[in-house]
Amino acid sequence: MYSLKNLTIKSFHEGLTAKKFSALEVTRVFFDHIKETDKKIGAYLSLNEEGAIKTAERVDLAISQNEPVGALAGVPIAVKDNILIKALPATAGSKSLEGHIASYSAGVIQKLKKELVTFLGKTNLDEFAMGSSTENSGFHLTRNPHDLDRVPGGSSGGSAAAVASHQAVAGLGSDTGGSVRQPAAFCGVVGLKTTYGSVSRSGLIAMASSLDQIGPIAKTVEDVAMLFRAIAGGDDYDATNSNPEYGEELLNPSLEKIRALTVGIPSEYFPKELDEEIGKAVDGVVMDLQGLKINFKKITLPHTKYALPCYYIIMPAEVSSNLARFDGIRYSRIEEKRLNAKNLREIYTHQKGEGFGTEAKRRVILGTFVLSSGYYDAYYQKAQQVRTLIKQDFDEAFKKVDVILTPVTPTLPFRIGEKISDPYQMYLSDIFTIPVNLAGLPAVSIPVNDWNKGDGSLPVGFQLIGRHFREADILGVGQYYEKIAK
Repeated sequence: MYSLKNLTIKSFHEGLTAKKFSALEVTRVFFDHIKETDKKIGAYLSLNEEGAIKTAERVDLAISQNEPVGALAGVPIAVKDNILIKALPATAGSKSLEGHIASYSAGVIQKLKKELVTFLGKTNLDEFAMGSSTENSGFHLTRNPHDLDRVPGGSSGGSAAAVASHQAVAGLGSDTGGSVRQPAAFCGVVGLKTTYGSVSRSGLIAMASSLDQIGPIAKTVEDVAMLFRAIAGGDDYDATNSNPEYGEELLNPSLEKIRALTVGIPSEYFPKELDEEIGKAVDGVVMDLQGLKINFKKITLPHTKYALPCYYIIMPAEVSSNLARFDGIRYSRIEEKRLNAKNLREIYTHQKGEGFGTEAKRRVILGTFVLSSGYYDAYYQKAQQVRTLIKQDFDEAFKKVDVILTPVTPTLPFRIGEKISDPYQMYLSDIFTIPVNLAGLPAVSIPVNDWNKGDGSLPVGFQLIGRHFREADILGVGQYYEKIAK
């Protein structure tokens, strides 16, 4: 028999091919579990029961006929509801897209369909991926499975909560300023922010196009590596895609090569305001990795302190451009009012005034301001110059080290409602993740090995940052950390 709690991509594939269970059997068990537990957690916005069962039956048929199936065949995963799956809802967590059905599938979904992955449903998120707690969803709250009074992080809180509560074996999220890594850390799972250009953004509802990246969430680093390898690579429908090639080193890292890496510790990521428990946990990670004979070196990233204000100029500017398409005409929500509108202005007012939530409006207004005449040079252009300095800091650091280790978040998962009325405090949740997006680097959030002590302890994550397209380095270190952490 199997337990949903212990089911990983690897163990699912082994059990499936050994005919210990069928894909259909496991899929039905997942839906039963979702219907039982998600009333309290709120991870999903919609389910794909009919489609999932059809895929599972197709996988079982292939196995019964002794046809070879890939490592992801039949694996039940959850998909953030800003990633399009043809014929399924696509709301991006916004009332302005309520009822919208995707007319095509995202590039990553097309790749996973070829692998016969089972899509369980679409998960909750902060509206248009704007938030760090999933409290900004236009539909409902998502709660942290480890403490229902706390947030799961955001904006990919639904996918992280689904994996953490065993409502999916793995999930997909998107990361613009930390939206895969921060909820992964809050929920005690693994989340990968991929190198900008390594994974297609085609079919991802855009928030900030120079920052967005789709990334996997799973229970183990190995599972994340397997899912990443499947979704990485070229896509003619994404002009920013670099079509990188990733080999076996993603899944079979060499200990000799891992020991040859030097890991940098940046002083700027360990301020006095860092939660004491997180600081101690990350120190423990360093000691564990030193036991593997990995070398460590102190480094500095001096422009880190400017990353947050820089991000909150560039990101809203891109938001203001990207959200202009939701004008109440092509993606209409308020049909009756649209038909009775006297002019175009009334259509816009109804759609954005009533369809957009507070945070979406805040960012659109801020972005429009920084791009306006007389302010573009003072704000947006200067922020882009600072972004270059932040990237140069990482470039200089990677001349001395191969990987950088930091905390993921400055605090433990906070209580629902604790920061929602203070945008600045909410934005600070991503202070350690934002620089990675500005520089376009890969980074992974991994749970600290001993957080789950069974005494009500909250999850703690640490972050490994790598060079461009060197996911193999951070995932390799992560996989060996998991081995010694068991």
